Amino acid sequence: MLDLWEYLRLGRMFFAVLLLGVAGMLAFCTTPKPDHDLFHELRIQMVERDLVTRDITDVPTLRAMAVVPRHRFVPQQYWDAAYSDQPLPIGYGQTISQPYVVALMMQHLGVEHGEKVLEVGTGSGYQAAVLAELTDQVYSIEIIEELANLSRSSLASLGHTTVLVKYGDGYKGWDEFAPFDKIIVTAAADHIPVPLIEQLKEGGRLIMPVGDTNRSQNLTLGEKIRGEFRISQISSVRFVPLTGEAEGQVK
Repeated sequence: MLDLWEYLRLGRMFFAVLLLGVAGMLAFCTTPKPDHDLFHELRIQMVERDLVTRDITDVPTLRAMAVVPRHRFVPQQYWDAAYSDQPLPIGYGQTISQPYVVALMMQHLGVEHGEKVLEVGTGSGYQAAVLAELTDQVYSIEIIEELANLSRSSLASLGHTTVLVKYGDGYKGWDEFAPFDKIIVTAAADHIPVPLIEQLKEGGRLIMPVGDTNRSQNLTLGEKIRGEFRISQISSVRFVPLTGEAEGQVK
């Protein structure tokens, strides 16, 4: 007779197989351009290998990751590695996050269609493109002007015309479009910027890496519940530091 732990183990195995089936169906639910068939297959493999077999279970997130062409957001010299689970250089001392971390942040953020989302740290625009598959209200801020221009161009070329990219310091958020349902920060600081907390709606969520910017940080989820900002830690991560005003606000 099976004990409780054996039932739980079999249950997890069944769920993993089920999600693998969902990921497989994504191949038929997404239509690649004829000249990108190879990259389309690599995306599906990435979702199955690096996301589904781990702890990514949110179907909208899996679908978004299967649709967005990650290779279009890295220099062409890195296209061969675009669907491996690793960060890649995008120039100016910045990187594009590994797919698993992108999916993990998206899963915990829980973006729903119609929600207004602020992203601090546009980078190449990849995370913004993933967000744009989930909602039509994405506002992104990038402190490096060249990257802001590059990401704006990349997003537009892929049809993500509803994503607004602003060149500036994201520490103070984007007051013009506040409040936001969700906020995602893709660079690390030793604290969560107060202006971002203030621009978060009641019931909203904020996710960012928090900790020593010279070492690994804790991926931290904050939720505003009845006016109180409650935080929980998800996992250890390593991000580039949040620059600009954040550097002068060390706590």
